Amino acid sequence: MSFAMWLLFCGLLMTSVALTSTALTRLPVTAAIVYLIAGYALGPAAANILTPDPLRYALVLERVAEIAMLISLFAVGLKLGLPLRDRRWRLPARLALVSMAVTVLLIALTAVQWFDLSPGVAILLGAILAPTDPVLASDVQVATAEDRDRLRFSLTGEGALNDGIAFPLVMFGLGLLGLHDLGLNGGRWLAHDVVWGAVGGLAIGGLLGATVGKLVLYLRARHKESVGRDEFLVVGLIALSYATAVLCAAGGFLAVFAAGLALRRVSSQTGGPRPAPLPPVGAQGPATDAQYTSAFMMQEVQAFNSQIERIAELIVVLLVGAMLAYAQLPAGAWWFIAILFLVIRPLSVVIGLFGSPIARDQRVLLSWFGIRGVGSIYYLMYVINRGLPLPMAEPIMALTLYAVAVSIVVHGISVTPLMNIYLRRKKQRAQTSDRSSSPSLP
Repeated sequence: MSFAMWLLFCGLLMTSVALTSTALTRLPVTAAIVYLIAGYALGPAAANILTPDPLRYALVLERVAEIAMLISLFAVGLKLGLPLRDRRWRLPARLALVSMAVTVLLIALTAVQWFDLSPGVAILLGAILAPTDPVLASDVQVATAEDRDRLRFSLTGEGALNDGIAFPLVMFGLGLLGLHDLGLNGGRWLAHDVVWGAVGGLAIGGLLGATVGKLVLYLRARHKESVGRDEFLVVGLIALSYATAVLCAAGGFLAVFAAGLALRRVSSQTGGPRPAPLPPVGAQGPATDAQYTSAFMMQEVQAFNSQIERIAELIVVLLVGAMLAYAQLPAGAWWFIAILFLVIRPLSVVIGLFGSPIARDQRVLLSWFGIRGVGSIYYLMYVINRGLPLPMAEPIMALTLYAVAVSIVVHGISVTPLMNIYLRRKKQRAQTSDRSSSPSLP
């Protein structure tokens, strides 16, 4: 197909999304569902225009998913804005650690029994499918750094943390297959992949995010320098934190998340009170005013990052839709996917949050919104590129692609009505609490 035709298809799709974006917010349909359908229609199953063979183009697809994850993890860090020592991180940490470990174990046990996979392949499948997605979960994420809703904060934090924490579990699965050095009794894997990967990644990203943020604010407020080009700041800090962590053999995804979180913390700590509303995006004057500098920087950074995040989502989900034609589901796969969402996810949340003080409707929604997406696609392509034999790669590829596609559809359809119900009940509880706490009239 000619370059002009490619531009025509991309132009039609992106224009249609722009024109219908407001209407989609009122319907039980997300933009990701539209992208998925469009990708399937453009793929080998229909028009045969988009042909991203996962086995042939695994390296390119890994890079595309990797970039999408980096953009989204940085965006999540900017939205959360709480230091990791804050007690509100306990719920997302338990989901990302305990619940994800339980998910990997249950997926592996099910896959061994259901598809007769070896333990190594089954654990690899569990590690690929376990992380929830920060890219496709935008409708249940926190909207701003001031949003402290327990449900949204937990889902957002879980998606950010477990994409990075999943890496050592993937490496453990590869190690069981002889494709990664685990060391004596797993000692190297524990010290290098688990401990240093997490601690090093968070430390490197946090240090770089805080340093760059403070430097930019200092130059702008004190010397009227480094004004503008905030899009370069976003891309540069993402690349700098990820590359530094990878070169230091630490967790790159956790580093990018920590960089975004640290940049937000620097802005919050140095902003101070603002006597007037912040000027609109694009205004230059307040960028060097010490009273506005930090808030202005965050406004510019978040505006640019949200735009590229949406474009990355479009590209990846289009490719997922097209790749479905290359996947041949094994017998019983649909039951496996149903069990993943209806049994494994809820059970892992119950175990992970056992004893935590959380409302029943929040616990139910946490159990349901275990959205799978870009993280699973990235790790799928990662293991294919690390020499996973074809007989092992094919069932993992099919189960992963269809699990992601089903998640996009069922979670996308249910997110608007369920979140509307949740917000109504939350408002009613708040009103009831206000009435009960108000003093009675004599």
